[in-house]
Amino acid sequence: MFDIGWSEMLVLAVVTILVVGPRDLPRMLRTVGQVVGKARRLAGDFQKQFNDALKEADLDDVKKSIDSARSAIPKNPIKESLESMTKAGSDVKTAVEKPVKPASADPASSEAQPAEPIKSAGTSNTGDSSGKPKPDPEPQPAAPGDKT
Repeated sequence: MFDIGWSEMLVLAVVTILVVGPRDLPRMLRTVGQVVGKARRLAGDFQKQFNDALKEADLDDVKKSIDSARSAIPKNPIKESLESMTKAGSDVKTAVEKPVKPASADPASSEAQPAEPIKSAGTSNTGDSSGKPKPDPEPQPAAPGDKT
């Protein structure tokens, strides 16, 4: 309860002997013991009266009726609805994570065509994946006041 070590207790004993004196020390310790005993009895009586008041108020019966009501609540329909919601959530998650294959122009062809890698604009002169050369950009007109 109190975080007092042996060294602190020794200091308290020396101070008590010096303040109270060795002649009055036994009488003081007896008085302190009686006060502590009365405080403990008071606390015990209060706790007992409090517990008796709770029993008189029939709170034990109320608690039992609440517990029986909790056990009577059907849990299976709730679990079933949660399971269906969990399944729907996992279906949505897999649909989002797994890309959908694009529909091909030829419905007879069921094979998916591999996509061409993207080429950066600075390394190739081709404008798209068809292999056609990219037209040169048109020169911009000079701004007024530019002397180049």
